[in-house]
Amino acid sequence: MHTQHSGTSTSPRLFSNPWKASGLLALTLTSLAPSPCFAQEAPTITITKSDKIAIGLNAFSGPEGAALAQIVQRDLQVSGAFTVGGPNSGNFQVSATSSGSNLKGSLSERSGKSLLERSYSGSARAQAHAFANDIVETLTGNKGIAGTRIAFVATQTGQKEIYMVDVDGSNLTQLTKDHSISVAPALAPDGRKLAYTGYQSGYADVYEIDLASGSRRRIMKYPGTNSGASYSPDGNRFAVTLSKDGNPELYVTSSSGDSPRRLTSTPGVESSPTWSPDGREIIYSSDTAGSPSLYKISASGGSPQQIRTGQSYNTEPNWSPDGKRVVFNSRESGSFTIAILDLTSGQVRLLGEGQDPVWGADSRHVVYAQGGSLVLLDIQTLQKSTVASGLGRISEPTWTR
Repeated sequence: MHTQHSGTSTSPRLFSNPWKASGLLALTLTSLAPSPCFAQEAPTITITKSDKIAIGLNAFSGPEGAALAQIVQRDLQVSGAFTVGGPNSGNFQVSATSSGSNLKGSLSERSGKSLLERSYSGSARAQAHAFANDIVETLTGNKGIAGTRIAFVATQTGQKEIYMVDVDGSNLTQLTKDHSISVAPALAPDGRKLAYTGYQSGYADVYEIDLASGSRRRIMKYPGTNSGASYSPDGNRFAVTLSKDGNPELYVTSSSGDSPRRLTSTPGVESSPTWSPDGREIIYSSDTAGSPSLYKISASGGSPQQIRTGQSYNTEPNWSPDGKRVVFNSRESGSFTIAILDLTSGQVRLLGEGQDPVWGADSRHVVYAQGGSLVLLDIQTLQKSTVASGLGRISEPTWTR
């Protein structure tokens, strides 16, 4: 069976000083030194490299066949699930024919049994990425990350602006040129829109960019701070920190930023909400108990539940697409560390220095910031690669799924 895939206010504000407003959440959370009374020894996890699937890559025919084969090979290698050899090697065979506007790809067992046969349109790169992702999903059951895009904050211009890049480091573009402060980007589930906090008006408001047209609109301008908007999995709601009622609290709004419904009421600061894959729950960071901790709450409201991580400092949580784990930032001895919490066992893995980690679509790769670099990490093999650098200080990545 052949299928066709396309690769393709006027109200007064509580904070009149935009620098004060922009630093509210960060200063409150990062100025707290870890307290020994909260610390617990994290479980020790042994990391083992998983077995890889052997694939043989046959020559791709057609005018762009060789170039497309190289892209597919790299995508499969970056996935971490495969070893890629030459023709007639491995347990599975990959073949394709390129006609310029179309790529017809196939995957079969060594015995000749067909596992995948599909045609792809769009740009040449998009064709190759889509084919590679289908190979990954066919053989592993997980979504691929080829062709996915990452938005992040960088200071190359002297101001915090938002950039976007493909996961393989290509197609780098600058999304905002606000000459102000543009932070906390969040990509919509379908990858077509991006929400961020900007200070063009002098206050912290949430804006949304249509990535195809480049058009932008302000969707949240409540009194005080509007920060860290996160799309729900269906794209119909936002979880966001608002201080319109005095204290920075967690709210859920509609997709247009209207009808805010308050979820929390604490003396602390709630920030960095991340949704469960089914959209029913939200995990966030709060310093209401002193040192920042992770909490879970129903997206429809209720009592928050503290999540025990064994770490004394917990910020920037991000829920994996498969719902099994949360990656977050821990801080010990002044350094930020990437940590992964298994929601079933409660075990925590510490993966080394880095900030603002986010999951990829495969729930296997994490992207994070480390000084002036955007780093891709395979959490199974611990293999790292640099996605972007040379743009000043990089922070706050968000990744299409």
